[in-house]
Amino acid sequence: MANSSELTIRPFKLTDANDFLTWASDERVTEYLRWNIINDKETALKYLKEIAIPHPWRRSICWADKSIGYISVKPGTGPDHHRAHISYAISVEFWGRGITTAAVKMAIRMVFRELPFIVRIEGLVEDENKASQKVLEKVGFQKEGYLRKYGFNKGKIRDMIMYSFLSTD
Repeated sequence: MANSSELTIRPFKLTDANDFLTWASDERVTEYLRWNIINDKETALKYLKEIAIPHPWRRSICWADKSIGYISVKPGTGPDHHRAHISYAISVEFWGRGITTAAVKMAIRMVFRELPFIVRIEGLVEDENKASQKVLEKVGFQKEGYLRKYGFNKGKIRDMIMYSFLSTD
């Protein structure tokens, strides 16, 4: 990885809209996400204002303070508040450089410190998404099982793989 001191994770700001658009408008980046590409600044601003910024724990992955992706850890509710679901994506220009792995490692440390009631972070990854599986495995997530026809995304029912990372790992 290039100079890792350039990598930070911080809350989104409305001023991230242009940077956000560069990667959120790329179908390669959003292929496995539940949301579709975002093509215009008005929609980007609305997404940041209404979804990203008020989210319990959604952060911008930044390189030299430029938003190049996101990482989200969404705590469960009610009796499931002890566990959370992780998702992430990064701009194509940063693929294959270890940046996503480093960002996920940073995020996990932050989440367990900032949200001490979380003891388990789960990652559900589509079977075809080998890059995301590698990220979770490099970070230390444990592969727990193969869930047949479990997820629904972009019009298709998909096989998923369940991963987990515990606060004691």
